[in-house]
Amino acid sequence: MKKYLVICAGLCVALAFTSCKSSESAYKKAYEKAKAQEASRDNTSEEETPVVTPLVETPATNVTTDNYDNTPVRREDVTVVNGAGLKDYSVVVGSFSVKSNAEGLVERLRSQGYDAQLAYNSARDMYRVVATTYADKSSAVQSRNRLRSNYPDAWLLYYGR
Repeated sequence: MKKYLVICAGLCVALAFTSCKSSESAYKKAYEKAKAQEASRDNTSEEETPVVTPLVETPATNVTTDNYDNTPVRREDVTVVNGAGLKDYSVVVGSFSVKSNAEGLVERLRSQGYDAQLAYNSARDMYRVVATTYADKSSAVQSRNRLRSNYPDAWLLYYGR
């Protein structure tokens, strides 16, 4: 009887070990299924048409144009932080929220021969780097056009008091 008990126990242990063993094919099937889902997801994203949002043009509230040449001019209330003072039309080549960054550009412009100035717009909390300033718009437009070769985002600021 002991002999049968030992044999039965051995068969139970052998059966338990063989039934707990995971099969490699189950992992392979799960991997292939995941790859197929990923491939189908990639294919559907390529076939979908892109969403196009229509462009809605709204006029800017702070841009005015003169009859001179319809060049846009932005009017802002600024305070001169560093410089001799602004005339009516100024060419702004940079805007910074950090004063030291703005001062760096002012120094670079001065080393290039410009009478650069630093102005602060408290409403927007931005420092404006002014490369040149003029009493008339036509001179400011010409200067802005020359500066755009190095500063493509240069714009005109009207500082009429």
